[in-house]
Amino acid sequence: MPKVIANGLETNFQAIPGEPGGELVVFLHGLGTDSLASFHLTLASPVSAAGIGVLSYDLRGHGRTTRPPTGYRLSDFVADLDELLDQLRIEQPVHLVGNSFGGTLAYSYAHTHPERVRSIVSIESEPPTRMWAGRMREVLTNTAGFLALEDSYEWLEATFGAHHRRLARMAAERIGSTSMVTEIPTGPLMTVEQVRSIGCPVLSILGHDGYQAEDLQAVTSMLPRGELVVIPDQGHSVLVERHRMVRDLLVGWVRKCARRGVARR
Repeated sequence: MPKVIANGLETNFQAIPGEPGGELVVFLHGLGTDSLASFHLTLASPVSAAGIGVLSYDLRGHGRTTRPPTGYRLSDFVADLDELLDQLRIEQPVHLVGNSFGGTLAYSYAHTHPERVRSIVSIESEPPTRMWAGRMREVLTNTAGFLALEDSYEWLEATFGAHHRRLARMAAERIGSTSMVTEIPTGPLMTVEQVRSIGCPVLSILGHDGYQAEDLQAVTSMLPRGELVVIPDQGHSVLVERHRMVRDLLVGWVRKCARRGVARR
């Protein structure tokens, strides 16, 4: 896969063209064990086959992108995305499709660069509010503690297989060699008023039993153009376990936005 220097980092990306002059989706993956592979193996090919252009990349510290020891505030990830679009000469507004932390990045980017965002598809994700920061700090701290125990890897392999053990080792290395755990929850955070100011259409896809199970309407109730799809009997791993459903929702969403002539700011 090709690489480009974006915000000082050698950034690994994959681009698949769609129809000339058509819509463009940018995939944003989650933290820890994740990389652009999660979208490459699930959504990239079928979405491009529908005539929609696709761009996916490894976030800083993940996959084959540079892993600096520090620089993991949300604003750093936002700056990376903005310069990546510049370096690839992408001028049209894009559809940001974010899984977990990738969705949080999408909300933050849409707030700071609204003119570059056509719509958001948020998969098991939420904006970077104070509530998000508390939950993220707890998840990252608990994950780091779990991965610090050697018995954890034996349990993972016995329960889920050797592949999950390898992924956990990679996540432990990323967490242990960077400031992700301490920096990511610091944001910058968004107020409720700032979330309400996001003007692009947003499709939120949630598992009924995922991280937002306590209040499935919390995010979309703040968004002026938010729509919600809740998948029954599903936890946080929506992208992996229900990727065909997500694919259909995504393709339909992009086509609907195009038909409605969502303003290209």
